[in-house]
Amino acid sequence: MRWATYRGPADSAERVGLVHNGSVYGLAEPRRLLDLLGDDGERLSTARQRALTDPVEIVPLTEARLRAPVPVPPSVRDFMAFEAHIANAMKATGATVDPDWYELPVFYFSNPAGVIGPDEDVPISPGSQAFDYELEVAAVVGLGGSNLSPDRAEHHIAGYTILCDWSARDLQLREMRQRLGPAKGKDGATSVGPVLVTPDELAPFRAGNAFCLRMTATVNDALYSDGNLADIYWPFADLLAYASRGTRLVPGDIFGSGTVGTGCILELAALHGAQRYPWLRPGDTVRLAVEQLGEIVGRVVPGREVTPLSRAR
Repeated sequence: MRWATYRGPADSAERVGLVHNGSVYGLAEPRRLLDLLGDDGERLSTARQRALTDPVEIVPLTEARLRAPVPVPPSVRDFMAFEAHIANAMKATGATVDPDWYELPVFYFSNPAGVIGPDEDVPISPGSQAFDYELEVAAVVGLGGSNLSPDRAEHHIAGYTILCDWSARDLQLREMRQRLGPAKGKDGATSVGPVLVTPDELAPFRAGNAFCLRMTATVNDALYSDGNLADIYWPFADLLAYASRGTRLVPGDIFGSGTVGTGCILELAALHGAQRYPWLRPGDTVRLAVEQLGEIVGRVVPGREVTPLSRAR
């Protein structure tokens, strides 16, 4: 199944709908995809039948204005689960992968209010001169739970989607020198979408620690990033199991995979030079595509001016 949160072309109300044969079959109720989560997938299956047999509207997918599948998730955790990304990023500072990375699938909490849809403008973080994209896949929690075991955690995933963690690298570097964060370097915008694809749709592509799905990014139609989800080091089951230790996951939580190898300008510039891969600027168009999941298109626009702080020097 493929599910979308959308508005129709005539400024209709926001709805959840089943994507089927190139159209979105809208549900009268519930209005939120979040309300179809919370079990082992039975609610989604039942809703699929209602959407096909008694839709409130049928909108061509090309005319639907898509939002993030879960527009305001309960939480957003973003991991660093690809070894190649970590190794490439470390080259920028002359460092190597810390041994603990192979023991701890570390993550940070991002900003749920910063989640935007798959075709929305992306403002540069205020004050940043080093703006970057990050090509990722995200899992959305369907069934909540705590202290999950890796052999069962994957059953708590409702589906997968594309995630772009837009990053202000200069702000991020300054924050993390204080041994905290990232915070303002990451919380301006996180693109998610275009649809939620349930695990059964991806089962034929099972490979490595995830699925054999090509992941690409272009900037102004030039190919920048080219990787594969199957290369992930930490499987999503381990990500959920680790995050649930001593706490509770809830339906709608978003789990970003972290950046695929070569999936950001930080890596590419470290490998091939900043002149070849400059930071993003207003007017750039970034297109992120993942096989079977669709694509995100982000048009970079100017950000707000920085409001000075009273105590800043």
